[in-house]
Amino acid sequence: MLAEPDPGGIDVSGYVIIGSTLAHSGYRLNLSGEVEPDSSFLDRIDGGGGYGDFVTFEESRYQEFTGSFGRRTATYGLRSDGVLFRWIPTSTGQRRTSSYPGFASVKTMALISKTRTYDTFLANTRGGALYTVHIPTTSPMKPVVKPVRTRTWQGFEFLIAQKCGIRGTLLLGIDKDTQSAYLYAVGHANGTATVIQGLGKVPGTFNDPVYFRWALPIDPLFGE
Repeated sequence: MLAEPDPGGIDVSGYVIIGSTLAHSGYRLNLSGEVEPDSSFLDRIDGGGGYGDFVTFEESRYQEFTGSFGRRTATYGLRSDGVLFRWIPTSTGQRRTSSYPGFASVKTMALISKTRTYDTFLANTRGGALYTVHIPTTSPMKPVVKPVRTRTWQGFEFLIAQKCGIRGTLLLGIDKDTQSAYLYAVGHANGTATVIQGLGKVPGTFNDPVYFRWALPIDPLFGE
């Protein structure tokens, strides 16, 4: 979910799947934190269908603070049959699609790193493993998967990540069955040598159907 500050408040937007259609939806919050009347919108990106079986979506917007590189945007979606897709906007507004199979055991993924040349996700599996999925920006898409932990991570249906320090990640795992969440400080990803410190159970009941992370247009993540 992207939050873009402006002089009148904050513009909030993100992706939503309605039936089998992918759409872009959002609204504006005023300076008091209230939704402005008539500010909500819903724009269909692809009405051709086929999105009803996707289990997770994530957008990576990379922009350097200085230099002439500019920016890049990529959107990733994991389908229930284990195929990972990437959409990249073109100059004409169309999207060209890359895909890669082999992720059928993955329950959910969270973006932890984005640079000029790659994006990296943390992904947990139904068998309890935790992996990094390193995806170069080159095409065709060829993810590099490395194990971080081999067990105990199967309980989380949602993983939400934010930057922690310069090279680390603050990771929230949400268990829908127990409606509980646990917080972890994750060091810079380095395979099974990655340091993970459990910070304990988060107070509250986590029973919402969808969870997401807040991101600004310039949203540095360097967890790997």
